[in-house]
Amino acid sequence: MLISQNWLQGVLGEHNPGWTVSSEQLDAGFVSVGFETEGYEPLPEITGPVVIGRVEEIEELTQFKKPIRYCQVNVGDANGTGELQGIICGARNFEEGSLVPVSLPGAVLPGGFKIAARETYDHISNGMICSAAELGLTAKSEGIITLDESFAQHIGEDALPLLGGADTVFDVNVTPDRGYALSMRGLGREIASAFNLAFVDPVGEASHPSGSLIDIDLREETKAIRFGLRKVTGIDPQAQSPFWMQRILMLSGQRPVNLATDVTNYVMLYLGQPMHAFDANKVAGNLVVRNAQAGEKFETLDHVKRELFADDVVICDDTGIQSLAGVMGGTTSEISDDTTDVYFEAATWDPITVARSSRRHKLSSEASRRFERGVDPAIVEYSLDLACELLVEYGGGHVEDARTLVGEVPDPQVVAMDTIKPSQYAGVEYSQETITARLEEVGCSVAGFDNGKALDVTIPSWRTDIEEDVDLVEEVLRLEGLDAIPSILPIPTIGSRGLSPAQKRRRAIGHSLAYAGYAEVIPSPFINAEIFNTWELDADDERRNVVSVQNPLEADKAVLSSTLLPNMLEAVARNVARGRNDVSLFGVQQVAFKRADSTPMPDVSKRPSDEEIEQLLNTLPSQPLHVATVGAGNLEFEGPWGEGRAYTYADAIESARQVARAAGVEIEVEKAEAKPWHPGRCAAIKVDGDVVGYAGELHPQIVKAMGLPARTCAMELDVTALPFTANLPAPVLSSFPTLHQDIAVVVDEDLPAETVRQTLEEGAGELLESVELFDVFRGEQLGEAKKSLAFKMLFRAADRTLTDEEANTHRLAAAELAKQRLGAEMRA
Repeated sequence: MLISQNWLQGVLGEHNPGWTVSSEQLDAGFVSVGFETEGYEPLPEITGPVVIGRVEEIEELTQFKKPIRYCQVNVGDANGTGELQGIICGARNFEEGSLVPVSLPGAVLPGGFKIAARETYDHISNGMICSAAELGLTAKSEGIITLDESFAQHIGEDALPLLGGADTVFDVNVTPDRGYALSMRGLGREIASAFNLAFVDPVGEASHPSGSLIDIDLREETKAIRFGLRKVTGIDPQAQSPFWMQRILMLSGQRPVNLATDVTNYVMLYLGQPMHAFDANKVAGNLVVRNAQAGEKFETLDHVKRELFADDVVICDDTGIQSLAGVMGGTTSEISDDTTDVYFEAATWDPITVARSSRRHKLSSEASRRFERGVDPAIVEYSLDLACELLVEYGGGHVEDARTLVGEVPDPQVVAMDTIKPSQYAGVEYSQETITARLEEVGCSVAGFDNGKALDVTIPSWRTDIEEDVDLVEEVLRLEGLDAIPSILPIPTIGSRGLSPAQKRRRAIGHSLAYAGYAEVIPSPFINAEIFNTWELDADDERRNVVSVQNPLEADKAVLSSTLLPNMLEAVARNVARGRNDVSLFGVQQVAFKRADSTPMPDVSKRPSDEEIEQLLNTLPSQPLHVATVGAGNLEFEGPWGEGRAYTYADAIESARQVARAAGVEIEVEKAEAKPWHPGRCAAIKVDGDVVGYAGELHPQIVKAMGLPARTCAMELDVTALPFTANLPAPVLSSFPTLHQDIAVVVDEDLPAETVRQTLEEGAGELLESVELFDVFRGEQLGEAKKSLAFKMLFRAADRTLTDEEANTHRLAAAELAKQRLGAEMRA
């Protein structure tokens, strides 16, 4: 919220005479009570003579392309002669007799604009009649500033102090839960606490009109809390807002429009109650506040025709919609230059309803910002009274002795708080007197009970954010100063130091993949469920068992992810689209699987039973931790060292082995078919015989459909399914050399090489140290659907040097077992 320092000091200074504060101190005061500022900016400096003048004569110069006026302005003795000052001006919003601010030759206006006597339009212009923009009060203004007759006694005097003088505008960052602070009333209360000042609530006693205006049908479907209406008749349609009000509006980011509208905006900024002014002569019959019908059309004050939704709330008369409640009024009953009778409307709308309407129509107004955050329902009557009083004071007319008011102020909430809680939470001793004083500062009324150890705190109507005792604790700590709370590191208890085993494993997996050259990404927890149709997953595939999000951030990503791959593959496509064709990424994130269609809601007035808790837990989604890798393009780059190497399905499988090594488990790799992988280049990752993931090359059709590079590979593995085992093998050191033997066997084409390797390892016995595949050969001499697999076998004994005969005996034993079990024939 933008707020003028002079206005703030003036309001608080009424009850704290002599109080002044620098801009730096005021900024620190905001921060001390929990309101950070986006900065503050002093008004641009003006030097030289800027005085009050009266326009005595106006000569219309009609010989030019645009209307120009040559004005004779009385500036008193400010020009040294007392004679009228001749000034050229193009504005049309003033007349003979108008009081205006005049910058005389020698003045320097904001932006370094120097005023001097100069010839223009065949006349000598000795100065300039100023607009609000030219004096630095606003970025843009229409016409020059016209002042009321109270300035007549100051003709020729320095205008700047009379117009408000030097000032500083603060941009206060008001958090969504503190809507009351979007007003002078709210921020004034906070600053009073920051500087220990007396604060008197500007909301006084409301009037009690004897009659009633038109009927109002406030329907329950709208969820509106209160709606009030008052009427002023016979105002001067040409009356302008006083300059002090215009100045407050401009420095608060508002554009002065007309007296009635300016009054509503001023009341909103002052008290926090948004209001709307209707031209009463354009309102036909009674008012109905209802939900809109889907498809209804309505033109808002910004002259945009909008199609309404069924959940929008509208204010209607006999002719149709007059206002989009809580957001913006309509053009039908807009205040015009001929308006003489005005209806003032003040209401308390449902925050959620206003927020949704504002977002649906992409229409955020000053009113909707306040209603979304909660408006005090108890100030409807006083806000109407203040608006009527200001309109009559500056526009004449008569306030009708009648008011229509629908809805009651909700009963105040009473929250019990133990006085020991603030001290327990902060580690600082706060007396009951301090706690009571601070709570009363924010508007609470406090009553003690239980021998003074606890308090009954009645929450003020404007503090919609206070619901529990911890909220009251926060208020005490905030106002006493968060910087006064000592920073003490907690002392861990024995047995709970350091990371948990699961945290250590997750960190080890991330480090392992990063050291292997993968770049980490954080996959979004949301996906588009349509991706499973692209992958052609079976209807009963577990990954289709997704959890829907009620209010998704993106309409096309409305479910929680049950697999990391969709968002990981999107990251690959995004990198490739930006020219980065060689990509190796990994992500570690929880996924979610739905376990029940709904979750029961037990009685919240008491602790749920153990059976209810178990039922709740069993209906919550399962959220295992997954790790995934994706790769495309080259893994090793071409250079002086040789040719590059593309990322292949073998690298995806190796990333699963890296995860397994980091987790301290042994995995098995087995040929498999699973979507979205290529049926001939996909491996199942198993632990103790159970499948925990898949790795390999993606199916070409899926790669094409998702716009991925050809032969993109991926791996996804369920980390939660990996057992926690103490895998701490003792190193075996031997002074005896290894003996190298090769073996080649011919097997069926569809037999996995890993199956052959495991069989050879089993058959070779305990002297075998390792066996690794190093060649695959296919040829006519082998026969149809046959292949030759060559393995390197290393043998070593712990107590002697092996002979070739011993190693060969074990090699032949391995070949024999492969022949018996797999039908493998050893090649010569």
